[in-house]
Amino acid sequence: MITKTEVHDITTPTGVMRTTLYRPDIKGQFATIIFYSEIFQQTAPIARSAAILAGHGFVVLVPEVFHELNPIGTVLAYDEAGKDKGNADKWAKPLEHHDSDTCALVDFARSQSFCSDKVGAMGVCIGGHLAYRAALNPDISGAFCLYPTDIHSNTLPCQAGNDSLTRSGDIKGELVMVFGKQDPHVSKEGRKLIYQQLEQVNANFTWLEVNAQHAFMRDEGERYDAAIALQMYLQSVAFFQRVLN
Repeated sequence: MITKTEVHDITTPTGVMRTTLYRPDIKGQFATIIFYSEIFQQTAPIARSAAILAGHGFVVLVPEVFHELNPIGTVLAYDEAGKDKGNADKWAKPLEHHDSDTCALVDFARSQSFCSDKVGAMGVCIGGHLAYRAALNPDISGAFCLYPTDIHSNTLPCQAGNDSLTRSGDIKGELVMVFGKQDPHVSKEGRKLIYQQLEQVNANFTWLEVNAQHAFMRDEGERYDAAIALQMYLQSVAFFQRVLN
């Protein structure tokens, strides 16, 4: 399916959030996937992932996840300086601000004539955490979370008792949790903690661990695993076709 791309500046309680929109280049209404990026924001690999999803019949929104902390249009490089800046942003932005961003994105999607009322979330790395976090919003029907960081460790700033792991019981939509067994950012013990919490709150979730490193979806760099990435695209498309129909 041929797609087209638009850029929108969405008003949020914490400032303007540049958001890139990918959608099928045909008439109709389509379900929306909010696609949360890594700490580097919308790099070329993230843009390609969004285009792949849109090509399967979805409207895909890629917000600048740290819009409050950077000039509009900021993309960080995959180098030490970019990693240091992105991590600093990650530890500076409260989860509550991500929550209000999600509300603004849902409202934006539902105001568009080409969007249905169904919205899901997907993300990689911190974006996987933000997709999980987005699922706290009852308007999010499902979330596909790829190697989500910082859920188990409660290292992102938030109000007491408002961390994502503690709030897991408030998630009503369906989750897919995907981790790389060789990912140093989410240890075996950390994965067990998340799994046990989801079991305890009786969440509706699918759990998958693959033999891959962190960032195995990113089609630049030595950790990219094309075969597993393809499997994840196919599984995510099937998941969203089911939960967003």
